Amino acid sequence: MGSVFKGYLRLMRPANLPTAAADIFAGAALSGMFSINSLGPNIVYLVLASVFLYAGGVVLNDVFDYKLDKVERPERPIPSGLIPLKAAAFFGMVLLLIGVLFAFLTNRLSGIIALTLAFSIILYDAYSKKHGFLGPMNMGLCRGLNLLLGMSLLGEINAWWYGIIPLIYIFAITLISRGEVHGNNSKHILWAGVLYLIVILAVLAIVMMKTDNILQAVPFLALFAFSVYRPLVAAFRSNTPENIKKAVIAGVLSLIVLDATLVAGFSVWWYGLLVLLLLPLSILLSKLFAVT
Repeated sequence: MGSVFKGYLRLMRPANLPTAAADIFAGAALSGMFSINSLGPNIVYLVLASVFLYAGGVVLNDVFDYKLDKVERPERPIPSGLIPLKAAAFFGMVLLLIGVLFAFLTNRLSGIIALTLAFSIILYDAYSKKHGFLGPMNMGLCRGLNLLLGMSLLGEINAWWYGIIPLIYIFAITLISRGEVHGNNSKHILWAGVLYLIVILAVLAIVMMKTDNILQAVPFLALFAFSVYRPLVAAFRSNTPENIKKAVIAGVLSLIVLDATLVAGFSVWWYGLLVLLLLPLSILLSKLFAVT
């Protein structure tokens, strides 16, 4: 594999991309459409739209962070000189455009949501991430919109407020990541633990209120709780950059477990298991490419 090609792959954060796809499957389940019959061209288009939008977002994140990365992460593709800044910026914008086009192939609503998501991604990368509250909120909004993108499979959305769940969850992860370089963010970790609990209770509540599948969702939710709280507690006890980074990585990859829980809760358990199989893929890719 050529070093430049690998550099572009590193910019796209391959280990994170399955988490974007998992959001689409969760959204489809919440819309009542996650079934064998739904696994046709439209859901494929939405998965591709989500993956390209996510990839474009993380590429542009590195574009806007290149000055900071020269100091804190000089080994990354842009500050190291492997990928020129202008080439990376063009690459990121093309990825976003492709993602929006795939969404419009599904239906008009999906395209509008994808456009809104692309705007939110650029807003986060260029501006809001520099602000203590607005940054995590903006990042959470991006994940909420990604879930809504999956819910738009039929061209309509009846319960948009489900998007608040990933918003809260990503807000928590973004809080944790504030100490990834220098450590010393115990207060943020405590707040993240509270937000994680809110997410767990919210998922329990909507599954119990809207379906009869609580028993098949609970094992997935228990796995999710274990996956996020174990590294979080370790990071609180030893508030070092290394432990904080592990908590962030666990939070990002556990998005797949959260999405699998929603799929199991709103369809059948083995559909949830199929989505959960994206987790080993993400873990494997995380051994080859950075997650954060």
